[in-house]
Amino acid sequence: MKILLATYWAVPHVGGVWKYMVQLRENLEKLGHKVDLLGYGEDNTYVHLVNKGKKLSNDQLRPLLEAKITPENYPEIYANDLVKYTEFQRYMYELAAAYFGLRDYDVIHTQDVLSTVAMSRIKPDHIPLVATLHGSVAHAIYHQLENIHRSSTSFMAREYFKKLENLGATSAYTTIVANNWLKDILTNEFEVPLEQIQVQHYGYDIRSFLEKMKVKSTIKKPLDKKVITYTGRLVELKGVHHLITALSQLKKERAEKDWVCWIIGDGDKMEELKAQAKSLTLTDDVFFFGERQDIPYLLSLSDIHVLPSLLENQPLSVIEAQLAGKAVIVSDTGGLPEMVEHGVTGIVVPVGNPQALYENLDILLDSDKLRKKLGSNAKIWGISYWSQERAVRNLLKIYEQAKFEAGKDATNDTDYSVNH
Repeated sequence: MKILLATYWAVPHVGGVWKYMVQLRENLEKLGHKVDLLGYGEDNTYVHLVNKGKKLSNDQLRPLLEAKITPENYPEIYANDLVKYTEFQRYMYELAAAYFGLRDYDVIHTQDVLSTVAMSRIKPDHIPLVATLHGSVAHAIYHQLENIHRSSTSFMAREYFKKLENLGATSAYTTIVANNWLKDILTNEFEVPLEQIQVQHYGYDIRSFLEKMKVKSTIKKPLDKKVITYTGRLVELKGVHHLITALSQLKKERAEKDWVCWIIGDGDKMEELKAQAKSLTLTDDVFFFGERQDIPYLLSLSDIHVLPSLLENQPLSVIEAQLAGKAVIVSDTGGLPEMVEHGVTGIVVPVGNPQALYENLDILLDSDKLRKKLGSNAKIWGISYWSQERAVRNLLKIYEQAKFEAGKDATNDTDYSVNH
């Protein structure tokens, strides 16, 4: 099969969606399939087929839209800045994808509600569309509207993204989610029919990850100190500011100076988090590594892994920490409680609670036995549960069924591509 993996988000990036797409592409190609990767590029200024070197810039596409979508013709689009931005970005994404051509694909597999809506509008009828949703875009936007981007028209953006969530989750042949948390949100809150959704957790390339753990880099573990790690994007929803607050209390209350924290990743909160750590006199205790390619090895050096997210789906950072055999502390949000069994494969704490983070970090630093037990249990469970081979087999069954159904249903195979 020739398969298009498409996302609206900018790729490549440090987030889990890109890792998922890359690993899936590698495994599909091992089985003889051909795979292309589509998404926005750096700073969302162009759309590109990543592996083909094809791209179209927004500057080429926007004039076409601005001539047609004017404030006079579509005042509702212009009433809220976030709605206007998203609509224009989505239309430019559609134009670029149509220009690149979609007719030759056997399956289009989208990775978010925005790309799903876009592809459902422009793809030829005979090509099946499968969607995997890696989280709730609407919930993430709701959080921003309440905490970051409040305005007098926020209610309009809220309704817009509510409708978009429903459309994105119902526009494909089937909608795959990684856990029951997201399934319940879609069915209960966004009125998605239960039969539309399949729960299929991510697979992971376990063998490759374990091999990479052995590849040493220049980083060395400090003598006589345990290492606390965070890996991921440095954005508000990841809750890293709560971790730094907890570490400040840990430094004050814990007599032993027996730990350091490595924060590994990049994002728009980097400088703000550095300033927070400095203001709390943590410059000798918390180290910002930025984006790195040696995360498996760095995890091999760590003792405790923390993900204090405010909203989360099924993060690969936790999967990697489990495969590395580390004790993990996660917040009780989203799909995290389905990944970590409290007291068995890790610790689950209340979301947005630095005090609980501090208390459990202190306990794990004190108890080698508990820390090693949690890490060992996590690794045993993770190696069995995150099988990549099983996940790909299940996905291919979905592709084949979608092709069969599309073949039955296609009655008007309109080709919207302009360069076929």
